[in-house]
Amino acid sequence: MSSLRNALPRKAHKERSQPCVQSRKKFGLLEKHKDYVERARSFHRKEETLQKLKEKAAFRNPDEFYFKMINSKTVNGVHRQEGEANKYSKEELMLMKTQDIGYILQKLQAEKKKIEKLNAMLHSVDNRASSQHVYFAEDRAEAREIRAQKPEHRENPSFEDLPKDIKRKTTGSYRELEARRSRVKELEKIYMDMAMQKELQKKGRKRKLREDEIVCPTSRPVFKWRQERKR
Repeated sequence: MSSLRNALPRKAHKERSQPCVQSRKKFGLLEKHKDYVERARSFHRKEETLQKLKEKAAFRNPDEFYFKMINSKTVNGVHRQEGEANKYSKEELMLMKTQDIGYILQKLQAEKKKIEKLNAMLHSVDNRASSQHVYFAEDRAEAREIRAQKPEHRENPSFEDLPKDIKRKTTGSYRELEARRSRVKELEKIYMDMAMQKELQKKGRKRKLREDEIVCPTSRPVFKWRQERKR
């Protein structure tokens, strides 16, 4: 009898669809089985977390100590690590500053070498070298003879007479040259700023000069160190 019951076709029970009637839309979306499963898993996960925290609080050792207890603090129930402003010593900061300056100087020298290479490769069409020859004659007859034997003067080809691919490559090279020059200026400015910061970190009494004390006006700050007698 049971085998016969299993052989008979059964009605497939399906979940209800979302309510389409206007009067049922005020109750929101209809929860499906997969939504219930996700909600149940989330509930049990939070329940297990709370149970573990309760066990830790119940079996807590009142004499235990961690260094984070004094290196961190609680702000509005959230643990926050204290600032690490004094993580490095003054000597370590000076060493890192020297390494940064060395890296910037290396990049600056590399850019200057690339600019020199581009300048050597590029030839300006406007500044053409003159190919004039000077002839000397004893009298007018010899001058007329030399003028008659002189070949026709051929002008050097201009930039407009060059092929399109060469003009495109030349224009791109000039654009790259200008970009590298602007990059060199930026690197020089960064190098000067970092060198000034490194000098300010050194020992010695110093003060910032006022505008009326500066001989050559500049937009950058100028410092003056107190003269000390060296042993």
